[in-house]
Amino acid sequence: MSGSIAWEVNFDGLVGQTHNYAGLSFGNVASASHGGQVSSPRRAALQGLEKAWSLARMGFKQAILPPQERPHIPTLRQLGFCGSNEEEVLSQAGQKAPHLLAAACSASSMWVANAATISPFADTADGNTHLTPANLCSMFHRSIEPCVTGRVLRAVFADSSFRHHPPLPAGAHFADEGAANHTRFCSDYDSAGVSLFVYGDDQVPATRRPQQFPARQTLAASEAIVRHHGLEPSRVIYARQNPEAIDAGVFHNDVIATGNRQLLFHHEQAFVDTAKVKEQLQEALKVELQVIEVAAKAVSLEQAVRSYLFNSQLLSLPDDDSGALLLAPIECKKDNTVHRYLQELEVSGAGINSVQYVDLGQSMNNGGGPACLRLRVVMNDSQIRNCQAHVFMDDCLNQELQAWINRHYRDSLAPSDLTDPALLMECRTALDELSQLLNIGSVYDFQREPL
Repeated sequence: MSGSIAWEVNFDGLVGQTHNYAGLSFGNVASASHGGQVSSPRRAALQGLEKAWSLARMGFKQAILPPQERPHIPTLRQLGFCGSNEEEVLSQAGQKAPHLLAAACSASSMWVANAATISPFADTADGNTHLTPANLCSMFHRSIEPCVTGRVLRAVFADSSFRHHPPLPAGAHFADEGAANHTRFCSDYDSAGVSLFVYGDDQVPATRRPQQFPARQTLAASEAIVRHHGLEPSRVIYARQNPEAIDAGVFHNDVIATGNRQLLFHHEQAFVDTAKVKEQLQEALKVELQVIEVAAKAVSLEQAVRSYLFNSQLLSLPDDDSGALLLAPIECKKDNTVHRYLQELEVSGAGINSVQYVDLGQSMNNGGGPACLRLRVVMNDSQIRNCQAHVFMDDCLNQELQAWINRHYRDSLAPSDLTDPALLMECRTALDELSQLLNIGSVYDFQREPL
């Protein structure tokens, strides 16, 4: 792979048809506070698509990943809900355990930052790109995803330069939440990089742990991925999340810190030992590390979580080395303190020269901002050229996906609608069409065998 030009490609997850507010994610403040409200799947999907298309128009390499099938009947059958047909399964689950039906209907696969951890060819011992789907075992509704995630990743990244690993064992010791807790630093995307793995739980009883919310990523999981991917230990940094941040609603590191190329943007309360993290990153990176640390007196921890300031996308402008672009949720503009900070940051010369805002209100209500909706994959020209899936954004794909969403998505969805048998058939009809549109083959259970 040496000598090839490489880019960081953002793969955005399309929002699924069952996007709803069930408040399933314990520790996610936004998700809990909007539980039970009526959602708009169509608006959610169009908002996400517009975000992806806007980046493509700016010249960024931008692609799409499909949603998963929901309601997921195999999961409900596995939980003991039975019947002569799928309508009876849905009815049973809705009557006897609506919370389990809600889990089997969750559209959480839209947040593909949790889909997998990916190590590019420049960092691995064998010179291939390695992918490990996250087991997501901390939350039941997300633990349903890894099998189909693996199929989708194998369909999209089918070139021989990709190495696909199974998810880690699904025990608490190896709880893995994917790239939301992994940041890669480098001078250029095709040069060897430094991986920062952030964990909330090191499984050591004497270590102080969060008191209110669970730590979702373990050190053991991150170490296992490093072994699988063949990463050079001297270019891997492990950092522990601040338990106070987790208790404030920082369920993933990407809610309190982000980075790209040589720039780290984080809140001062992100890590247990910030000085050590920065020192280790600088030593491993070799070139100068730029750091923008946001003081609590400038933006409080609570304000950072509420506005999702650090769940913005930090992007290197194409053909422009003058500074980075921060794509922030519109909530950052609505918060006067955060907005004032970002205005000052733009003119400070600290490394972020441009801030743009995006409306992702439907996703934000469930606790997912711009960074949650995308999976970053470093790809060279050969890997992009050899991708047979029709997933890279252009005007044609954008128009096709807009039309597809408008044909198949409901304008509103209440929790009581989840038992509607028509919703299941609507979802399957749409996904069957989408898999053909994206040229990814039969990745869904209903396409592969009778249920």
